[in-house]
Amino acid sequence: MALAIIAMFGSGLWIEELNYYDKLYQTIPHIHESIGIILVGVLVFRLIWRMTNVEPDTSDLKAWERLAAHGVHWGFYALIAAILISGYLISTADGRLIAVFNWFDVPAIWQAKHQEDIAGDVHEILANGVIALAVLHTLAALKHHYIDGGGSLRRMLPPPRKSQHNPQIDPQENSKEET
Repeated sequence: MALAIIAMFGSGLWIEELNYYDKLYQTIPHIHESIGIILVGVLVFRLIWRMTNVEPDTSDLKAWERLAAHGVHWGFYALIAAILISGYLISTADGRLIAVFNWFDVPAIWQAKHQEDIAGDVHEILANGVIALAVLHTLAALKHHYIDGGGSLRRMLPPPRKSQHNPQIDPQENSKEET
């Protein structure tokens, strides 16, 4: 999700620079909206996953650090949800559907006066906020890993795979097979 959100931030900045005569004037916003709708589903899945699975061991953190990490993660979820809602309100302000990669349509269910302008301002502020929070979160993870010597970065990665090496097979025979 993090990579998709960073890419969405970049494409949002690009959209602001497009003018009516750009070849990508319709394409980039369509891709941005489509990925935004897909991210709604991913966010719902991620929230369900978070609530139904065991959280990683954070015993190496101080109590205030655990509380801060917990708050930051839920802050990310809240900010991302609000960004996605405000993006939806921008895209449907004129009553049109959002065609998600032309696979399916998401209807406009809410329209209000100045909806696009207000939602656009909220969307931009929240997007900047989530990027700022991501930078702080990254700096904190790096500090915990490199300065404190904690396992925060290792907890974010999948566990290492077990070796597929079979000691009963002659290693020289394996090298013959590989060549």
